[in-house]
Amino acid sequence: MFNDLLLKYARLAVIKGINLQKNGLLIINSPIDCSEFARMISNEAYKAGASDVVINYNDEKFTKIRLTNSSIETLSFTPDFERDRYDYYVKKGAAFLTISASDPDILKGIDSKKISAVQKSRRTALKNYFEAVTANKNSWCIVSIPTEGWAKKVFSEVSSKEAIEKLWDSIFTVMRIKENDPIEAWNKHINVLHQKVTELNAHKFEYLHFTNSLGTDLKVELVENHIWCGGEDTAEAGFKFIANMPTEEVYTTPKLDGVNGIVFSSKPLSYCGNIINNFSLTFKDGKVIDYTAETGLDILKQLLDTDEGSKSLGEVALVPYNSPISNSNIIFYNTLYDENASCHLALGSSYPSCIKNGENMTKEELLKAKANDSLTHVDFMIGTKDTNILGVKKDGTQIQIFKDGNWA
Repeated sequence: MFNDLLLKYARLAVIKGINLQKNGLLIINSPIDCSEFARMISNEAYKAGASDVVINYNDEKFTKIRLTNSSIETLSFTPDFERDRYDYYVKKGAAFLTISASDPDILKGIDSKKISAVQKSRRTALKNYFEAVTANKNSWCIVSIPTEGWAKKVFSEVSSKEAIEKLWDSIFTVMRIKENDPIEAWNKHINVLHQKVTELNAHKFEYLHFTNSLGTDLKVELVENHIWCGGEDTAEAGFKFIANMPTEEVYTTPKLDGVNGIVFSSKPLSYCGNIINNFSLTFKDGKVIDYTAETGLDILKQLLDTDEGSKSLGEVALVPYNSPISNSNIIFYNTLYDENASCHLALGSSYPSCIKNGENMTKEELLKAKANDSLTHVDFMIGTKDTNILGVKKDGTQIQIFKDGNWA
């Protein structure tokens, strides 16, 4: 039974997630602990007609050893062959599937400057790759499966074996793998998200006003000619794919200099092997001018200092409190899951697809359109059961979008 569910999951990721095309090249980025599932995905990819599959394994335990023992100078260097490899994949039209399953505490205690150095170096070296997936030139998809470190963080009160079993059960449920036909179940779900996208696009809001009992009081202007997206994306070649699985969000682009007020986090943020928790960000004219954090303040500082764009927002996303992941009452300590349980914002780069004709704009044109540019894109959760969101149009008309955490 378990193996049947795994095979369903692997097939879903290939057929519905990245929507691998005939004779397509698939690149799988996977933790070494997830090798069995990565191989299952590769087998399904070949069944679907892949010309080839490449698996890139990473080992977070070795990463910790390297970060502990290497100098910042060493960690700030990414070899050219790594850049060239990903540039080649992008030019070949490869599809990219990432398995996200890290231990949220794996890098706790590591010098935050070393973590930042690695992140910044890699994002700079692989800039073409990150820009390609952000602009949907290539199809891409992120999925997750349990690892011991992650499962024990989520279910700390039970044994490792039971924690892994409980996390598998949660993932299978949220991912609709237990349905007779997961692909058909996802088709229905995507249609629901598309209905919300259509409704929001019809309103052409000038700004959104978020409030809740945590103290959030934030106005987020939207770029002119913004587009709400959600569910499926469209690759440059014209076919559909789902970038995040699971997904419950509809999202668009904030105006670079149009965010003002204060926002409080509603869930912990797992970032670079560390937890940032109970934090707040104060914005003025689109920039973070003050911030606090109960846990992980130094990590939050490093995130904000990544570059000039990391202090501004690149995404605003709406997720109802009454959603499958939220209703599980589980904090997953994994952004892929937690962001789909809560309205969220993202520090860093914007998605060109959320602006009319954005995929055909140059970086300079996107900046002129007031979209943000950054080496990073980090989602953090802000939604609560009493979140209210007003949408305000240019003529002053106000529409209640969310009331008490859900669609109004």
